[in-house]
Amino acid sequence: MSLYDLLNRGIIDEMLGVISAGKESRVYWAKSREGDLAVKIYLTSSMEFRKSIYQYIVGDPRFEGVKRETRHMIYTWALKEYKNLEEAYRVGVRVPRPIKAHKNILVMEFLGEDGTPAPLLKDCQLDVDEATRIFNEVLNFIKLLYTKAEIVHADLSEFNMMVWNGKCYLIDFGQAVSIRHPMAQEFLARDIKNVLRFFSESGVEVPSFEEVYKWVVEE
Repeated sequence: MSLYDLLNRGIIDEMLGVISAGKESRVYWAKSREGDLAVKIYLTSSMEFRKSIYQYIVGDPRFEGVKRETRHMIYTWALKEYKNLEEAYRVGVRVPRPIKAHKNILVMEFLGEDGTPAPLLKDCQLDVDEATRIFNEVLNFIKLLYTKAEIVHADLSEFNMMVWNGKCYLIDFGQAVSIRHPMAQEFLARDIKNVLRFFSESGVEVPSFEEVYKWVVEE
């Protein structure tokens, strides 16, 4: 069993409660000698999940030749999220620190306290000054991902950002693709539009989509 492998290797010391559960995965709070962990277990029996992830794997040159069998694709998805987090972390984007990917399991830093996860951005009550500061951080993260890590998040919105100790973290990197993916520019445009929409609705004075897009893709 994949989970027992991680326990036996000492990567995880203790599994605690479920943080979140969905059709595609479950996330658990866990403990290790290094601190609290989030353990994301992808459900390998989900055919719908396989269909939904296909477009993000096929076309990404980092994962050429992936077998289309469901279990193998989901193992690849867990590894893909790990590698994307690793690249984001390396270039200075604030993300949960990735620790290990093993089969259908991703182990990473837990953001929160005593098993209660940090709130999603969508659930935070921010004044305009706070929202403006976080908006500028997020734009910088998008640019770092594109120009330094050479990836696009591809599902960025207020649902995939957490705020912890006053700082914004990007999460859920499974769908992130190489900038060489044939749909990378479409995904980037969608990410930028989502961010502009949310922060505009939060009272932030935002620039135009064209201005932001040009700034992001320029070195």
